[in-house]
Amino acid sequence: MKNFLELIKNCLTDIREIMPWDLAERLEENPDLLIVDVREPNEFAAMHIADSIHVPRGILESACEWDYEETLPELVQARDREVVVVCRSGYRSVLAAHSMTVLGYRNVASLKTGLRGWKDYEQPLVDGQGNAVDLDDADVYFTPNLRPDQHRPAGLAVD
Repeated sequence: MKNFLELIKNCLTDIREIMPWDLAERLEENPDLLIVDVREPNEFAAMHIADSIHVPRGILESACEWDYEETLPELVQARDREVVVVCRSGYRSVLAAHSMTVLGYRNVASLKTGLRGWKDYEQPLVDGQGNAVDLDDADVYFTPNLRPDQHRPAGLAVD
């Protein structure tokens, strides 16, 4: 039985990842670079990279095409632009970047370590109103809060 991390690993054979410092450099060198944030709406509203576009993972494929309710023209027309996909930790963005590659995007990468790594690199984040987010507050946000039932039961092997 395959698990989530094996799925990510399989996608990485076709996907390029960049580190937060690479993204900071790319943003300086290429003002046309498109950042696509694939997190859920509440996550994006809490904090995101300024000027990124929000496309929740669940609607990404239809947002990349014409004639859907979710169509985002800027995204549809970005097949030849440099695109970096971001999420919280860098896993959903790998899946999203893989989908975009299959859909014909030619220069797409995933932000390794996600926004958590971006914050650790002390790069700016903004909230849903465009206000700067205090990076100490972001530390609290990025700390996982697992319920007891979300932990693997003792003795259950990992495949």
